[in-house]
Amino acid sequence: MADRELDIRGEVCPFTFVKSKLVLEQMELGQVLRVILDYPPSVESVPKSMREEGQEVLAINQLDNNTWEILIRKVK
Repeated sequence: MADRELDIRGEVCPFTFVKSKLVLEQMELGQVLRVILDYPPSVESVPKSMREEGQEVLAINQLDNNTWEILIRKVK
């Protein structure tokens, strides 16, 4: 489902958002980025910041006790 994947386990805010944004900027409109992270505050801050940037957050899924994926569609 995702066009690109960014595994940023071990990173903390604000780097989780910054790195996600930089990858998304390289993608085409309509493509989906899958972000994998393990820093709990980023599970809230990355989707919030992406929405503020005008991107579409498709899903936030917990993969295990300390890992999540966020699916983001580039719309801007």
